This record gives sequence, structure tokens and C-alpha cells, in this order.
Amino acid sequence: MPSELDRKYDAVLAMVTGPDGKIQIGRDDNGRAIVSNLPATLPIFFDVFCALHAGVEGLVCGDERLTFGQLHGHAAGAAKALAGGWGIAKGDRVAIAMRNAPAWIAAYMAVQKAGGVAVLVNGWWQPDELKHGIELTAPKLIIADAPRAQRIADAGITCETVVLPVEKHLDEALAPILSRGAPAENLPDVSPDDDATILFTSGSTGVAKGAVSTHRQVTTGVYAYAMGLATLLGIKESMGDPPKNPPRTLVNVPLFHVTGEVPVMLNSFVIGRGMVLMARWDAGEALRLIEKEKITYFVGVPTMSLELMQHPDHATRDLSTLTDIAAGGAPRPVAHVKRLQESFTGAQPALGYGLTETNAVGCGNFWSNYADKPGSTGRAQAPLVEVGILDDAGQVLPTGERGEVAIRSAANVRGYWKDEAATRAAFTADGWFRSGDIGYLDDDGYLFIVDRKKDIIIRGGENISSQEVEAAIYANSAVSEAAVFGIADERLGEVPVAVVYSEAGGVDEAGLKAFLETRLAKFKVPARVHVVDAPLPRLGTGKIDRLSLKERYS
Repeated sequence: MPSELDRKYDAVLAMVTGPDGKIQIGRDDNGRAIVSNLPATLPIFFDVFCALHAGVEGLVCGDERLTFGQLHGHAAGAAKALAGGWGIAKGDRVAIAMRNAPAWIAAYMAVQKAGGVAVLVNGWWQPDELKHGIELTAPKLIIADAPRAQRIADAGITCETVVLPVEKHLDEALAPILSRGAPAENLPDVSPDDDATILFTSGSTGVAKGAVSTHRQVTTGVYAYAMGLATLLGIKESMGDPPKNPPRTLVNVPLFHVTGEVPVMLNSFVIGRGMVLMARWDAGEALRLIEKEKITYFVGVPTMSLELMQHPDHATRDLSTLTDIAAGGAPRPVAHVKRLQESFTGAQPALGYGLTETNAVGCGNFWSNYADKPGSTGRAQAPLVEVGILDDAGQVLPTGERGEVAIRSAANVRGYWKDEAATRAAFTADGWFRSGDIGYLDDDGYLFIVDRKKDIIIRGGENISSQEVEAAIYANSAVSEAAVFGIADERLGEVPVAVVYSEAGGVDEAGLKAFLETRLAKFKVPARVHVVDAPLPRLGTGKIDRLSLKERYS
């Protein structure tokens, strides 16, 4: 039966979305639930929420502090420069290849306001990976920081690139964009059905695919999170326990990931939540910033919260402002939930489940519900999200039966860029996105994930295609056979492992890792490489028997 918290949540949600509620629910042309009284396009989204929170400190990075109003002013100027001097027209793709920095956020805002499509490049990619992503999406312009610009040049990519000094304050960082030509007087009108973003996702087919979202799809994903926070706020206020500090989040996940983009960055504009940026993850620095900046909300892959607990500075920092410590992108070991409660006595643990293809929406498990069902990713984010369990024919299975987890909402991406076959395979005719995960729903609507259908490895929240890593290994002419698979890891959830056979010899673990590090992002390089002296086992079909290898080397 529903928990007490679930009953409270559903009652407050009904008020938040009711006739007199702050959020009004409508339907799109496919009958999917949408928010009807908030901006459906990102240019208006930024105009409205930056005006609403104009005086709120919205961005902190080092010694630079900007209000939402100031950030909007910088982005608006950059948008007119992109549309004018750089000739960016409505629908043009503009790639952003930078580390977390104020310039990343301002560039994203500027591209949207100029009517462009923001292509969010994985900042950890190496030249070959960059070459694939850029050639696939063919942007008119790349906005990069110096290290990524060098990798782009090393890959032989000839697309026009503007290099920003992101280590400087925002006005100086944006100067290379502003310095070219006359700014446009007017910016184009954008509709909810126009393309807004392309994010990259690694699947079982090998190379990264570009997941394309419209403005409606991105904003719906944002509002699913904002609605949930509004409901939880209502519960706290009804209990006489309103927040003691203004909302502030640590931006410790990459902004090019859907988690960094949607529930962290864009959601912060809606709720007026200050963002404190980290250029790279460091647990000690995160603890310092939580104390100094009075962070209230933390989200990251489970590895990050584990490292916060284990860090020697944990006991010496004042972390009392932290009220929520969430995780997503990978399973969190059940044993960590109790440990989190003991380590962060004032913070409630939470877990989310969503995908790039769903604009991060899916399920959420929080507060006492998470303690009661720590093995679950929670209930669907009602009323905007549906979660179902499908059989192989795409039919919804009854409660309790195991099948493929599927998500249906107006936040689902419209498909994969220039890959109609992959799009058809990922979506059912009635709009369900097939996640590739195997799970079941219990009687209370809580999702439990028990296995993975797709041949991908999730290492600390990063998706890794086994086929892509194998292809990189086979680029070494001394390798005769290779198999890559994931094995459990206490810290990262999963890590890739390779088993390699070389008929001619001359292959060792250190040498092969060094070979791969020049071709793959570091997170894709196998944690272990087992070099064997006999051909790899095969199935009756002639394929390498990965299951037996995984059982042996786990």
C-alpha cells in the first residue's frame, strides 16, 4: 500500500497542478501531458526566469559571482553576436566543447536565443571520438575552450571554431564571440517543435548517436523536476519545516550530460537556485564549497557521494546546509543508503532514474521512501511521465512481471540525428522509449531494475559501448581476438574489462592501455586487460562467448 509520504506527495501534487495551482497541465498533439502555463521554448524560458530571479545570485565560479539578470545580459549580447557577426541562423547547429565554466552556460543560452541547435560535445572525448561527433552533426560553428580546440585541430576537423578563454571572467571569456562583426538587431522566433539540442549517447551499436530534442521536449523535462521540487517544498511547508537557506546546488557533474543540463542547470533557472561550478570533480574541493557556499542540494553519480563520505575532510566541514544528496546515472549500492543517512544527518538521500533519450526524466525515490525501498529507483514523475514494462512485442506487462523498462512522456527526444533505423528500434509505435534495462514495477508503482538488455557498460554514470572499445582494441594490429564486458565495481558500479588473444604475441596490459588512451576517452579504457594464450571461447553461432568470459573474469 502507498506510504505515508506517497499519500502526502500525491495530495500536494494535486494542489500544485490543480485548477488554482501554480502549474497547469495540458496535452500535446499526441495526448501527452505537458505544462501549459510556463514557457515552451528556451529563449522565452531564459527571458522569463532570469527576469523573475534577476537579483538572485545565480552563478558562482571561483571569485566570479553573477546574478541571473547579469548572466542573461551576457547571453543576450552573445546571441546577437552569433546571429550577426557569425551568421548563425535559425536551425543551424552550434557545438559547445568546453569544461564546466560560466562561458559554457552563457554559450548554451546564446545558441538557444539565436535560434540555433546546441550540440553538447562530450568534453572527455579524444580526437577520433570528436571527429565522429562533429562529422555526424556538421555544426556551422564550434565554441570551444583551448584544450578541446587543440583536440579538435588534432582530429583534422576543419569546422570553424571560436576559442574562449573560459578561465577568465565571463565578459572576457565571451569577447572572442562579441568581437566579430555587427550584432543582429533582432533574433528569430522559435517554436516549441523546433530542434533545440543534440546530446550524444553510447549504445550497443558502438559509436555515439546524437539524440535530438525539440524545445518542448527539453522544457517538459525541466518542468518534471521543477514540479517535483515544488511538491516537496509544499510538504515541508505543511509540516512547519520550510527551508532555512536559499536553494544552492553544486554543479559537479558535466554540463554536457543530460543530468547537468536539465535537472541541475535548467531547473536552477526555474526555481531561482544558485549554481556553484566545479571545473573538475574533487571530493575535498566539493566539501569545501558545500561549507563555504552553503550548498543545499547535491547530485552526482553514486561514486561522488561515496567519496564525500570517505574523504578525511568530511568530519571537519560544516555541511549542515545540505538538505538533499541525490544520485543518478548508475545504481547506488543498497548498503550506501544507510551510510549516507549516518554521514549526512541533515540531508535526505535520493535516487533518480532517467536517460539522455528521456531528457533525464523517469523515476525518483526520495526521503523515507528511499530508506524503505533502497533497491528501487522510485515511482514515475507524475503527471508528466509514464513508466511501463514491455515484453518483446512492445506490449505492457502486468505489475510484478519482468520485462524491458520503457518511458513515455512529452520529454522523450524526437529521435537520433540522421539515424532513422536506430530511432525506429528505440521507440514503439505508441511512443514508449525502450531503455534497454530489465525491471519490474511493484504494487505501489516502484521500479526495480534487475538487469540490462543492451550490451553497454555504465562506469560511474558514463555509458560505454563494448563494441566501440573492442573496435579500438582491434586497431592494434597485434590483436587477434578481443572481448569487452562489464564487471561489478564497489566504487564505480561497473568497469570495463577486456580479454585479448594475440596469435603473434607481443601484447601486454600496460602497452594496450597506453595504445587505447590515445584513441578513447579515459573512462572507456578497460580497468583490466587479460591477455590469454589461446583463442577466445565461441558459441555455436561462431560468436565469442562473452557470458562465459564474464563469469570467469568476474
